[in-house]
Amino acid sequence: HVQLVESGGGSVQAGGSLRLSCTATGFTSDATDMAWYRQAPGHECEEVSSTDRDGTTYYTDSVKGRFTISIDNAKNMIFLQMSSLKPEDTARYYCAAGRVRWSTFEPVGSGQCYSPFRRWGQGTQVTVS
Repeated sequence: HVQLVESGGGSVQAGGSLRLSCTATGFTSDATDMAWYRQAPGHECEEVSSTDRDGTTYYTDSVKGRFTISIDNAKNMIFLQMSSLKPEDTARYYCAAGRVRWSTFEPVGSGQCYSPFRRWGQGTQVTVS
């Protein structure tokens, strides 16, 4: 049974930092192909950052230079270090895994995300004021 559990969200002032963590259990291989998404009220779900088994990383333009994704294969954990946070970073952040070739609308939280990832956590709230 695949399960993703996020932690590390909270409320911070603009300019502050947070580190999100996601623990993946139930995978039969290293969970190296994972991502962070976020969804804010009134906004579309957005892929914030991802990493694949080749070590290639992706960041959406608005977080480049401020966020860093990393992975601990031994513990099947993925992290998102967020610095210089802005009010527009306020959202619920979701950990995702299980990438396939095609994207579909996946039910995530109370909304949906157009994504090639098929496994999702429950999310952790980040609020920047």
